[in-house]
Amino acid sequence: MSQTVFATPFIGRDEELARLSGVLERAREGEPRAVLVAGDAGVGKTRVLNEIAVRAARTGMTVLTGHCVDLGDVGLPYLPFTEILGLLAADGRFASVLAAHPVVDRLLGAGAQAAPDDGGPRARSDSGGGRLRLLEGMASLFADLSEVTPLLLVLEDLHWADPSSRDVLRFLLSRGFLQRPTGNGPGHRLAVLASYRTDDLHRRHPFRPLLAELVRLPAVDRLELRPLADAEVARLVRALEDRPLPEATVRRIVERAEGNAFYAEELVAARDAESGGMPSGLADLLLIRVEQLPDTAQQVLRTAAVAGRRVDHGLLRDAVGLPEEDLESALREAVGRQLLVAGDDGTYAFRHALAREAVYADLLPGERSRLHGAFAALLAGRGHRADTAAERAHHYRESHDLGEALAASLEAADHARRVGAPAEELHHLEAVLDLWEAAPASALPSGEGSDRVPLMLRASAAAAHAGEAHRAVSLTRAALAGVGQDADSELAARVRYMLAGTLMGVDSLTAAFAYSSEALAMIPAEPPSPTWVWAAATHVLAARQVGDVATALRVARQALGVAERLGLTDARADLLVSLANLEGGGRRSPEGRALLKEARELARRGGNAPVEMRALFSLAIGAYEAGEPAECLPWLAEGLDRARRAGLLSSPYPLEMRYLQLLVLYTLGRWDECLRTAADDLAVLPASGGFALGPALYVALARGERSAVERARALVGGRHDWMAALVAGIVLTDAAALSGDAEAAVARLRSSVESLTDEAGSRPDVTVRLTALALTPVADAAAAARREGDESAARRWSAVAAELLEPAREVTLHGQTGVPQGPEGRAWLARAEAECAWAVTGPDAAAWEKTVQAFGYGDAYELARCRLRYAQALLAADRREEATSEARAARETAARLGATPLLERADALIWSGRPAAGPSTARDRSVALTAREQDVLRLLALGRSNRQIGEELFISGKTASVHVSNILAKVGAASRTEAVAIAYREHLIEPDPGPAG
Repeated sequence: MSQTVFATPFIGRDEELARLSGVLERAREGEPRAVLVAGDAGVGKTRVLNEIAVRAARTGMTVLTGHCVDLGDVGLPYLPFTEILGLLAADGRFASVLAAHPVVDRLLGAGAQAAPDDGGPRARSDSGGGRLRLLEGMASLFADLSEVTPLLLVLEDLHWADPSSRDVLRFLLSRGFLQRPTGNGPGHRLAVLASYRTDDLHRRHPFRPLLAELVRLPAVDRLELRPLADAEVARLVRALEDRPLPEATVRRIVERAEGNAFYAEELVAARDAESGGMPSGLADLLLIRVEQLPDTAQQVLRTAAVAGRRVDHGLLRDAVGLPEEDLESALREAVGRQLLVAGDDGTYAFRHALAREAVYADLLPGERSRLHGAFAALLAGRGHRADTAAERAHHYRESHDLGEALAASLEAADHARRVGAPAEELHHLEAVLDLWEAAPASALPSGEGSDRVPLMLRASAAAAHAGEAHRAVSLTRAALAGVGQDADSELAARVRYMLAGTLMGVDSLTAAFAYSSEALAMIPAEPPSPTWVWAAATHVLAARQVGDVATALRVARQALGVAERLGLTDARADLLVSLANLEGGGRRSPEGRALLKEARELARRGGNAPVEMRALFSLAIGAYEAGEPAECLPWLAEGLDRARRAGLLSSPYPLEMRYLQLLVLYTLGRWDECLRTAADDLAVLPASGGFALGPALYVALARGERSAVERARALVGGRHDWMAALVAGIVLTDAAALSGDAEAAVARLRSSVESLTDEAGSRPDVTVRLTALALTPVADAAAAARREGDESAARRWSAVAAELLEPAREVTLHGQTGVPQGPEGRAWLARAEAECAWAVTGPDAAAWEKTVQAFGYGDAYELARCRLRYAQALLAADRREEATSEARAARETAARLGATPLLERADALIWSGRPAAGPSTARDRSVALTAREQDVLRLLALGRSNRQIGEELFISGKTASVHVSNILAKVGAASRTEAVAIAYREHLIEPDPGPAG
């Protein structure tokens, strides 16, 4: 669709345009790509995007542009995408495609009303209910549109993007619609170009995490616009004026502009101002230009600045109150001075956001308040449309009409909920809570919503749906503070057991138990009541978490009887899940699974999705703990599907199910599927953190990706998160072990166990896994010390090994909740014991044979690692043939998984285990190098650089460098030349005979 026409010629940026043109050409041929265009304010991002959009339109591409808008602290969900949908809806070419996609009507304001949710245990919130469908609908829509015409999506000012728009962008770029489909056919004819300000991205800016994710995607590139060269700025300055400028003036402007095109334009426009010297701040420059306009034009600009970056002509006309002729004259002045840009859709926009900000900041307080009030009244006069509620709330609040601001914020929260934007819902609900005391009593809602406590509980639920568990706790605490002394005892108890539930979500277990105890004590068990049953069910969970199993069992059995008497089907289901986890062999026993299946059916019949998902998660984790990882997947699929349908994807049990699903795929050796699923999870659930990243990081580390360590460290950089600490502990302990750093591995083991130990002092079940990982370098250090005759060091490391083993053995035999661990835990214990024996007396083949058998339950990678360790023990016992067989089995698994470090260690062991023989042959010695290293070595012999090797083998130059380093280490060479010489001498490669003569 049409682009803005600029008055000055486009100057410079040849390299950037060439790069973007290449992206468009590939997109037209079916290779979709995205480019994030970065740069400081005023550097020329919009101009570059406009220029490339014009070129794209000339080649037959359809250009769709969406803008992110800064409305202070008010968010407009999906704004740039609704703008794009509006453009599409106005174009008859796409009517049939749009009609096939319900997401169009949904985002353009046709969503159905949703009932409020107080966040209680029986609530079935629709917040985010269609979130995944909406995201998939957007991806499907653009994919279908690209079948009709090549598409260029331009998204401007992502640093102002609302959370929901960021989620859509994350989904579109990472879910895979930018990737080629399977087979050899072309992909979607689509390109995405998006801009953002680099100088706005402070350390805690909400766009930074998304940016870090996107730039790692293979189909996404980043293009940073650097300042223009002085010569280019000079050309621009001269082009801005019809009459020649003195060279001194040009030089001065070029110097002051520092390569920023917008600064240069403003300096040129303001050079005649009687200021006694050019202002140093950009805002001052903008205001000088504004003050040069006639009074009427200044009035129009000030009014437009209050509306925001862009304003509809009719809305501006009514707000400014000028006759049409005077308004048009004023707008002509503003457009002529390039302060406003006229759009094809009857709107006017400030040419640069900073211009609007400067004008807005210069308004007098009373003037600002009056204009906000005018816009609020005008928007209200157009009808209480849901899609304008956020704007109305913003204008009412800034005009100090607190009653209307409160009502509009409630509308905006409802709208955000309908379109699946929990972060915006939370924001607007918190705005209502902020306004509650200050707003007039007549403005407060009536009926059920007349009390702040239910509103706080709803906000807490929204926070949980948005992945803000700690905020959910704060809001529930606020609800507790709002319950007065004369409050109904059932309400007081309900708030307390809900607070206990949110506290368990952030691992504050002692406090959760205290509040659930209070809740249960506040209301009598007789006469029986639903509130008592749910308070008891929560107390059962809290008691189990703090290790008070006896109390948990007693209360669960009592509450189950009351629930049966009252006919509370979903409460019965919840209590049966608890009993399945507490009684006998627990959830992995046949009896426990039978109870869980009964609970699942009861929860489904009672319509309680959270309880149904809890039952499904328990069935899945029970199968995993029983050593049946493949049996988990159907339960997980059912549970996640139920979560999608209920709109509860961000709630605790679906997050646990997502992690378990990824862990099972990792365990079964389905690593590529694990990575794809993790990427999908991150696209849908940006707040999932360690739940989605964990197994993906395990894969990355096993495949030798150095970024895995830094990504793991980043997980634990902020507030303590149990799952993030778990994932980081596994990755960082294993990374230290793989590098052979025994000291670091032991330190990381200890710090991780300490951070994961609960308030009751119970060590986490993962202790045994961390211990086994850390003991590998400890055993190697002890063995090395013995070989070198350093008995003191050998004894020290032996003592460390024995010290570490005891807690691991205790956790495995008794579990964090008193239940012995299953096959997985026992396998890790077998490995830890084998490593400890290695440290104390040396490699024990029998212990490693037992370990290999223990991991036979289904963990492909750990089984391969243990087989290689077993092979080392066999080789030490001079059982070479058996050692080679085990090493080859490990190598086969490593090759299938793409676990390069393990593959290389297997190759080295196979080579070292060969009996001495006569002169080496290429066939014999080539085993010491991986297939990829042999390819690199052949190119190295031809004199290729790392970059050239990478290009020929379709790998990065950095990866080629790593292979070269590995080759040098394996052949014992100090340089590339020496490595080639050794390779020829040892027949690792053969000389090129040259062309036949």
